[in-house]
Amino acid sequence: MTNVFFPTEQEIPDKYKVSPVNQTKYLIGGELREWSGARQEVLSPICIRDGDKIEQKVLGSYPMLTPEESMQALDAAVKAYDNGKGVWPTMPVEGRIKHVEGFLERMTAVRSDVVNLLMWEIGKTYPDSAKEFDRTVEYVKDTIKALKGLDEQSSRFQREGGIMAQIRRAPLGKVLCMGPYNYPLNETYTTLIPALIMGNTVVFKPSKYGVLLHEPLLKAYQESFPPGVLNTIYGDGKTIIGPMMKSGNIDVLAFIGSCGVSNAIERQHPKPNRLRCVLGLGAKNPGIVLKDADLESAVNECVQGSLSYNGQRCTALKVLFVEREIADEFVKKFSEKVDGLGHGMPWQDKVTITPLPEAGKTQYLDDLVKDAQINGAGVVNLTGRVIDHTFFSPAVLYPVNSKMKVYHEEQFGPVVPIVPFDNISEPLEYMDNSEVGQQASIFGKDPEVIGALIDPLVNQVCRVNLNSQCQRGPDSFPFTGRKDSAEGTLSITDALRVFSIRTLVAAKESPQNKEILRGILKGTTSQFLSTDVIL
Repeated sequence: MTNVFFPTEQEIPDKYKVSPVNQTKYLIGGELREWSGARQEVLSPICIRDGDKIEQKVLGSYPMLTPEESMQALDAAVKAYDNGKGVWPTMPVEGRIKHVEGFLERMTAVRSDVVNLLMWEIGKTYPDSAKEFDRTVEYVKDTIKALKGLDEQSSRFQREGGIMAQIRRAPLGKVLCMGPYNYPLNETYTTLIPALIMGNTVVFKPSKYGVLLHEPLLKAYQESFPPGVLNTIYGDGKTIIGPMMKSGNIDVLAFIGSCGVSNAIERQHPKPNRLRCVLGLGAKNPGIVLKDADLESAVNECVQGSLSYNGQRCTALKVLFVEREIADEFVKKFSEKVDGLGHGMPWQDKVTITPLPEAGKTQYLDDLVKDAQINGAGVVNLTGRVIDHTFFSPAVLYPVNSKMKVYHEEQFGPVVPIVPFDNISEPLEYMDNSEVGQQASIFGKDPEVIGALIDPLVNQVCRVNLNSQCQRGPDSFPFTGRKDSAEGTLSITDALRVFSIRTLVAAKESPQNKEILRGILKGTTSQFLSTDVIL
């Protein structure tokens, strides 16, 4: 491990320097409004050294709007949707696609600004920040492609029992979109773009961390969509979200974050049966390492799975169960690999572990470590638990047991609990009792043993990974969870479905009805009824 130190301003390479972004604008009803009220200061997880003083770099500020502005944003979305009669929900699919394509062009024009702010705001390495941007662009392109295919399938009439019908997908209404801080661009757009392209209108609130990176995109939002289709709000969630939910005018809640926050938001809606929820919540994904596993491969996958982006991923491996027969050897190799990870600033080469954006995070992680030590575990890697302001070097804890908080709580950071087990029933019992159920990983070679594990696990989680870490991609695969981990399924095609509903126009196959339908199709008086195909 190299020594961790924070740079002076002069030591930051020119390519990665950032100027303060004091955002004063927000988008409502197609208008970029100026805010002169209170603002929230944005601190980077990256500290700057000035002599003996080390302080988090001030990146700028953003508006702290009030309930009045949030309701204005919702009113603009309500007006633009107009009970399904608005320009956007009635626009042909091809028209909405052209708007999204226009946004994509404007988005890519500010790539460098967004990537640099992404790195500075959440401490993600520059290569991973660039990868997040580029992956998001590909996601939008793939969404457009998938929608064209979906529309083509819907362009013909179906006949059954003397009834002819055209079945298409229609929007749900007004969507409140709230993304996470760890993937503030990519995971936000996995809900925002499908919601928009299917004809919904949106109020978008960025996460508490990762706000300023959307500032370079405000103009693109404004220029790409009709007034009121996309509105942005900023501020304290408890202050500005409640009034919108209590109004009953939110039709879909698209939220990625904690279960507790989502529950608090949902409960405020006066008509819960009218609220569709698309949720990505917590996870405590286990890795199960069997005694016949390829140790080198298992260690590599588990290190990447538990510590990529500091372990701040919902898909991270957050607890490792290792068969006792190989546990000591696994822990030794795992700890050596962890100690070899690069530590430092996110622009430096070969860096994996970077400063953490959440306020109080290093203290929380240290408390988890102390609790584990009190209950019998040790920090077994040589470089574990080095704390320097916003930096926390990965701590490998072993042997971990059920008395420890880290056994149960989602640490969402660079602390890796390793649990030895004697009987496979132990990790299975852990999954049975867990409040979450997103994914699991199995490492081993015996088809009989692995096959017997798969059947109970697929009924506890929604993805079982064989000899590989947990992950979201590829984006064409379903991404969801059981229990308190998720509601709704997100993949490119699933997301289009989750933000829409199947609707049909049906008629008996009488000569008169056929003539009426021919007239509608020929005169193009309906955007819904159409046999045109998008080329």
